[in-house]
Amino acid sequence: MALQFEARKVALKQDRTGFVLTLAIHPDECPEEILRDFVGARYGCALVRIQDDESATQYNNRVQKAGMICREQKFHDFMEVDNETEAAVELCKRCGIESRTELHGNEVAKQLFDDLVKEYESFRWPDDPF
Repeated sequence: MALQFEARKVALKQDRTGFVLTLAIHPDECPEEILRDFVGARYGCALVRIQDDESATQYNNRVQKAGMICREQKFHDFMEVDNETEAAVELCKRCGIESRTELHGNEVAKQLFDDLVKEYESFRWPDDPF
């Protein structure tokens, strides 16, 4: 059974082993299991950011999506290229960026990428029966 509780991000730092995320948990929300587990216990985590209206934030990792679609043969065909490397180059060209990692912060590139993905996903292939 998964432990569920609400927490607030208080700090984020980096040390030699990785990032250290500090969360504040209200005493009424903190599961006893967390209090009893030893320091160093490992957890598998899934976090959802909560909006003011209590709804979950939807994340869109465009860098990850770009990496995934550049490996798809149909995307190569759509972009009229032969392989993943050429697909990545063409994608960057169309989005006006030098690297797919720029999809994290470049608002214009994000929109161009979203439009390109929408066009790709709605593209009708000649041999597609639908």
